[in-house]
Amino acid sequence: MSTVVAEGVIPVAAPAHDTGAFDPLVELHGVWTPELADRYLPIPGMPPVKYECQDGHLIVSPYEGSANIFAADELRDWLKPHAKSLGGGAYTTLNIRLGPDSWIQPDFAVLREPARGRVWIPATQALLVGECVSPSSRVSDRIDKPAMCAEAGIEYFMRVEVSYAKKHAEVVLLRLGDEGVYEVHAKALAGDTFETREPFPLRFDPAELLED
Repeated sequence: MSTVVAEGVIPVAAPAHDTGAFDPLVELHGVWTPELADRYLPIPGMPPVKYECQDGHLIVSPYEGSANIFAADELRDWLKPHAKSLGGGAYTTLNIRLGPDSWIQPDFAVLREPARGRVWIPATQALLVGECVSPSSRVSDRIDKPAMCAEAGIEYFMRVEVSYAKKHAEVVLLRLGDEGVYEVHAKALAGDTFETREPFPLRFDPAELLED
């Protein structure tokens, strides 16, 4: 059988009442927590995937393609010295805990203090999280995750879109407003200059996120 999880379809074992075996993807549907994730994830026999969770519902998605990985790595490198100057750190994929039954694995993030080996990072320690939009997670990256991060009080959210076929790159920095929703703080397309002073000085052409 197959279970539909968010934007992807993943094969899972038959329910426990059919086989007698405990299947966490079936038995824990809607009640996932970080504690259960520590116990049951990754699922044995599953291909490598990202595990995220919204209101107890597990979201499984494939890892990013090379275009997004390159962009995320470049941004992490640019953000790292600024993060260190604030006493924190810049990272690629981390588990950011947004609530008792919700977490995300952003493509890059800036923390207010170093992670120092922690598996679960509370949202209060995240200054900025970033997502590189991919076809399999477009709705989640553009709508769902920003809404979840805003609700959790994360001050900045950066959205990145790159396409080698279209020679396109776009960077949008959102900042949490007084109403508790994100507002556009800075943005630019390839060929233009992305520039911001907050949360730290950044100035670059989004085209630099496309590998030569």
